[in-house]
Amino acid sequence: MTDAQIINLLKNYAIPLIGKNNNYDSLLEHIGDAQCVLLGEATHGTDEFYAMRAQITLELITKKGFNAVCLEADWPDAYRINQYIKGKKTDKDSMQALDNFKRFPQWMWRNTQMIEFVSKLHNHNTRLSQNKKVGIFGLDLYSLYSSIDEVLKYLDATDPAAAQRARKRYECLALYRHNAQEYGYATTFDIAASCQQKVVEQLMDLRASALELMRHGAHEAFDEYFYAEQNAYIVTSAEKYYRSLFFEAPNSSWNIRDTHMMETAQALLSYLKRTVEKPKIVIWAHNSHIGNAAATQMGWQGEINIGQLMKEKYGKHAKLVGFTTYSGTVSAASNWDGHVERKTIRPALPNSYEDLLHSLNIPQLMLLIGRDKELDQALAQERLERAIGVIYRPETERLSHYFGTQLSNQFDAIIHCDQTTALEPLEKNPAWIAGEFPETYPTGL
Repeated sequence: MTDAQIINLLKNYAIPLIGKNNNYDSLLEHIGDAQCVLLGEATHGTDEFYAMRAQITLELITKKGFNAVCLEADWPDAYRINQYIKGKKTDKDSMQALDNFKRFPQWMWRNTQMIEFVSKLHNHNTRLSQNKKVGIFGLDLYSLYSSIDEVLKYLDATDPAAAQRARKRYECLALYRHNAQEYGYATTFDIAASCQQKVVEQLMDLRASALELMRHGAHEAFDEYFYAEQNAYIVTSAEKYYRSLFFEAPNSSWNIRDTHMMETAQALLSYLKRTVEKPKIVIWAHNSHIGNAAATQMGWQGEINIGQLMKEKYGKHAKLVGFTTYSGTVSAASNWDGHVERKTIRPALPNSYEDLLHSLNIPQLMLLIGRDKELDQALAQERLERAIGVIYRPETERLSHYFGTQLSNQFDAIIHCDQTTALEPLEKNPAWIAGEFPETYPTGL
């Protein structure tokens, strides 16, 4: 099928999205009775993606009974929002509830769209009993030391003797508190001993105490325990992750991270079953995490992701929704730990799905996969797809930000916003305010 034929076919199936309050009824119908809905993003800094995900999520909560939102964020930071929206935290407003997000990239969660979304969830929960309130949770594993602090805080309050044992075990990691990657380097080159056994022992020790809580059925106490247990689990995953950066196969750190996110989502589903008959979760993460890796160059090179793992476990009860853009602006840094900038997104490359969707001349559109064999076959052709994370380097556009994919095998639905705008961070620096002029584009390689 030629590109011209594909474009004509896509025009027949594209659902235009118009205005800020789009109608997502057809998407909700397509989602059906799915237990897990994964909402992606082509960048970590696009305003429209956050706004659309927020609207879709709120509709899943109010119309389909979804119980929790899981973010590509650290567990302790997101849990502070969870406590605020459930009325368990003294934060005065949604902005204060985001204060734990201090590390790079702050703008991913400290932005104007999140302020509005958290406020709406808080207001929604005020009408519900405590065990019916919707929660927010983090799936990521970068909170090694803040998670250690939370485990110790919990044990200090509940079991001082256990807290002493935990401190002794976690001392192994104390030297690297300001740079966890140094721990991975030191253990790789035998400068220091691995802490793996000690952190796993601590997790097992903590889990043994859960049996007593379950026997007594103390709901509030179990909530606190679950939070602490997940922090202890994060310590084991993060320890493994940082060791993998230096000596294992090239894909191992990525696979450890996405496996951790999948296992955290499953732990959350089990936890929610204590109060909800059929728990349902929404996951917000980058397309590279939520699109089925088996249909992409990532998977062909040995990487897995949470989208693939969800599909393998839940099948049709996991729905993957990808988001794409052709051009516009984006909030991103030039280097890791750099300042956020308002960068100009270069027009998508030829032979990319973004360029194909741009050819439809529809500002915002949605495509539902799996309803028409001809459409699915047209979108199963291998083309490029763009991925902009927290760093955007247009000078090496092709090498840094594109990978091959078969779109209809990667996602269950696609939402394309042809021209997008940069996510507005709460902390704006001069580089973000000034923005970047299109004529400064280098030639992408």
